Amino acid sequence: MTDATVIIVSYNVRDFLMRCLSSLEQAAPGRAIEVIVVDNGSSDGTVEAIRRLFPRVTVIANGTNPGFGAANNQALQSARGMAVLFLNPDTEVRPGALTTLLEYLETHPDVGIVGPRLLYADGRAQSSRRRFPTLMTALVESTVLQRLWNGWPALRRYYLEDCSDDRTQEVDWLVGACLLARRTVIDRVGGFDERFFMYSEELDLCRRLRAHGWKIVYLPGATVVHHEGRSSEQNTILRAQRFNESKARYFEKYYGPAVGRALRLFLLASTLAELGIEMAKLAVLHRPSLRWQRMRALFAVARYQARHLKGFTLSSAPETRSRRPCA
Repeated sequence: MTDATVIIVSYNVRDFLMRCLSSLEQAAPGRAIEVIVVDNGSSDGTVEAIRRLFPRVTVIANGTNPGFGAANNQALQSARGMAVLFLNPDTEVRPGALTTLLEYLETHPDVGIVGPRLLYADGRAQSSRRRFPTLMTALVESTVLQRLWNGWPALRRYYLEDCSDDRTQEVDWLVGACLLARRTVIDRVGGFDERFFMYSEELDLCRRLRAHGWKIVYLPGATVVHHEGRSSEQNTILRAQRFNESKARYFEKYYGPAVGRALRLFLLASTLAELGIEMAKLAVLHRPSLRWQRMRALFAVARYQARHLKGFTLSSAPETRSRRPCA
């Protein structure tokens, strides 16, 4: 019996993926681990490098990019592990970290997902714990309001800044760079919702698990280095489009189409406000080349948002329990 299946979805990050796969060799000594990499149409020789350097790794080579959630679901169909580690390719698992996560999941039958402490390459802790977002969170996070002032109470609560990250704790959801899930639970809720192409898919998954009574736990005793955003930073315009789109879809799914439509309008207004700020800076000749670069990017994002104001019809999902104080 395989203890765990590690699923990695990769897109044009070959060098980081090679380091990730190397780190897995000492992540769970003595455990039966299988590794599946789903490559979403990379053009950097990822598939060839895996087959040459890591012949035991199963490779699923997609000709196109079906999205992060869809690729994970694709690998789940052939996964044999009793637990599944959803792992980003720009991570490095510290020695023994997977063992620590597996032991916690095996000794806590009420836990559906457990995640480690994420670290930047320089050893600083990376924010990975979250409460479920409120509408105020959506209006502030990554919008012109956050860029004007980063001290919003709604964001501090959302990022659990009132709770120490040095101790094990139950949370609403965890950033999806490294999540160890109980396989039976994932099968029960149906895996990732593939209508989230990228971003918010782990939020949606954790919310559905919570709705079924399963706990989500942050375990700082296991650590993973996360070189954040190495795939998405290759196209910042597309990243912004997908982030905003997934945020709107999440609120459409859980709060209804009217709320989703209102959020879409606000996000468009936020983008236009940022565009106006860049135009004002250009008018006084403040770093003109940078201003033109940002204006082109913001215009592309705004045009995408305007085209998608109608929104999407998403099925409703059970409501979760209310937010808890720091336990």
